[in-house]
Amino acid sequence: MGSAPFSYLTHLECGRCGRRYDSGVPQGLCGCGSPLLARYDLPAVAAGLDRAEFSSRVPSLWRYHELLPVQAPGMVVTLGEGMTPLVPLPRLAAGFGVAHLAMKDEGLLPTGTFKARGAAVGVSRARELGIRRIAMPTNGNAGAAWATYAARAGMEALIVMPVDAPEITRAECAIAGARLYLVDGLIGDAGALTAGAVASQGYTDVSTLREPYRLEGKKTMGLELFEQLGWRVPDVILYPTGGGVGLIGIYKALLEGQALGWLGAKMPRLVAVQATGCAPIVRAWEDGASESRAWQNASTIAFGITVPKPLGDFLILDAVRKTGGCAVAVDDEQTLAAQSRLAAAEGAFICPEGAACFAAAEQLRKDTWISEDDEVVVLNTGTGVKYPQTVRVHAPVIPTGSVLPEA
Repeated sequence: MGSAPFSYLTHLECGRCGRRYDSGVPQGLCGCGSPLLARYDLPAVAAGLDRAEFSSRVPSLWRYHELLPVQAPGMVVTLGEGMTPLVPLPRLAAGFGVAHLAMKDEGLLPTGTFKARGAAVGVSRARELGIRRIAMPTNGNAGAAWATYAARAGMEALIVMPVDAPEITRAECAIAGARLYLVDGLIGDAGALTAGAVASQGYTDVSTLREPYRLEGKKTMGLELFEQLGWRVPDVILYPTGGGVGLIGIYKALLEGQALGWLGAKMPRLVAVQATGCAPIVRAWEDGASESRAWQNASTIAFGITVPKPLGDFLILDAVRKTGGCAVAVDDEQTLAAQSRLAAAEGAFICPEGAACFAAAEQLRKDTWISEDDEVVVLNTGTGVKYPQTVRVHAPVIPTGSVLPEA
């Protein structure tokens, strides 16, 4: 008998019309314009793999390699990403009036955000398929992550981001050797510039959901969370939603885990969190629509979720509805207050996108949508140190030789 496959990837499937595509060659969107989803031989995985085996493997997202698209171990491009901690937050839980509140802290990943997951898997698979030049528009962190992993893989990267993107993300792209351009506009404007380069300069478009493998890296957030909870699910998961790949990925991990018999029938209620200054998913959810309408004049301090019209909007809405979840928007004042409150109460300095989720959790608890007995998990998608502009520091300058005043 031969050894078990490293990956059980079988094909790609359109998330809307179901058309099948060959996973052995580079693919973009379906002919209908929708994202493609990776599919696996789940019965074979279930027959050959006991979930208990994961505990003996390396503490990275690659412990789930059977459910990832990279076929050959030698093609894996890694910086040690994955297995971020699930941090209990007892003081904040008491303040919210919930029994159990925890944060999965993606800020500890390479490049400081959850984007490292998608970049690691996306770059690895691109390398395996023979791709050598990648291009993408970005709100900042995704570009930084893909530039970093492209450098690790010896690939070229072209990154275009809005001029208002966090400055640190520009530095990350530049030091990794990427071709970096700024545009005076939003991510859609960056996307238009990128598309031109893809069409004329031989780059492969790896922007959100335009290639199928970033999603597979993001779904490992869900696999890790379920494993960390002893292969069960919490009552509520809140996720900051711009392009929504992480939320779609967590839902995909849930469905695959159930199909494998690793999880029971219970569904965690998925909450898509947006900002009041850019809330196309919330509006579509409230309207009962299956897709979103482009949000005009989008603006929020949580820059990473400033996506006026997500390509995978129908997949986001489907995940929210089929889990009994909801979509909620919070304003920038609530977000910044939540960021400060968490840091003071629990010692965690998180990104504004993650902070928006804590603001939403508090709001949903006040509305009794979250009950006092619910087990709630918030996905913090990045470290706060990448967003120094969100904190106002008031520190008096004391002359040398002076005595500090009483507190």
